[in-house]
Amino acid sequence: MKTIKQKPLFDIFSTKKIKKKFRKKQTITIDYRERNSLVPSELVASNLNIEFKELKVADYIVKGVAIERKTVSDFMTSMKNRRLLKQLQELQQYEKKLLIIEGIEEQDLYTDTQEQIGMHPNSVRGFLLSILLKYNVPIIFAKNSEDTAKFITLLSKKKETIQPLNVKKKTHNKKQQLQFIIESFPGIGPTTSKKLLTKFKTIQNIINSSEEELKDCIGKKAELLKQLVDRNYG
Repeated sequence: MKTIKQKPLFDIFSTKKIKKKFRKKQTITIDYRERNSLVPSELVASNLNIEFKELKVADYIVKGVAIERKTVSDFMTSMKNRRLLKQLQELQQYEKKLLIIEGIEEQDLYTDTQEQIGMHPNSVRGFLLSILLKYNVPIIFAKNSEDTAKFITLLSKKKETIQPLNVKKKTHNKKQQLQFIIESFPGIGPTTSKKLLTKFKTIQNIINSSEEELKDCIGKKAELLKQLVDRNYG
C-alpha cells in the first residue's frame, strides 16, 4: 500500500505568534499654523505620521532638521518687512536647518518681486546670498506644495551617514585661538575681536579693562561685553 505524505496544515487556533517586522514610521512635527497649507495632507498621503504643535521656531521639524517654509509671496513680504531676518536668526538654534521657497512654478522670484514690492532683482539675489553665506541656511526652491512634501518625505527617510572616526579636527594658530574665544561673546564678530586683541593684546587685559576703555575701542558693544564679564553665575 502506497503511503501519501501530507503537508502539515496551518493551525489557525495555534497560540504561536507570527513575528512581523514593522518599520516605525517617522513622525513629522508641524507648526499648527501650517494647517492651511496643502503640504501636511501631501505628507499623510505619503504614509507619514504628522503631529501639529505650536513651534516657536520653524514650520517643520524632521529628524532634528528645522525647516522654514515660505511661498514666493510670503518670501517677498517677509523679506521687505525684515521678518525673515529674525526667523533666520532664530533658526541658528538648530544645527541643521533649511529654507524652502515654494511656488517658483507659478511665480517668478525676480520679476514678480520687482512688480509687487518694488525690489530690484539684484537685491533679491543679494538677500539670497546673505541667507546662504551669513546665516548658513541652505535654500531649496520647490515647484509647489507637492514638491515641498516630496523633499520633506525624502528627508524623513534619509539614513544618517556615519562619520569616519579618523577625521582630523582643524587646529587654529595662536592668534586664531584668541579670536575664536572673543568671538564667542554675543555681538562680537571677527572685526570687533581683532580690534580688541590689537589694542589690549590679551584676553585678561580685555576682561580687566574698564567700560570706558572698551567703549573707546568698540563703542556701544562695550556695555554688553562688560555686563557679561561681570555677570554672576548664581
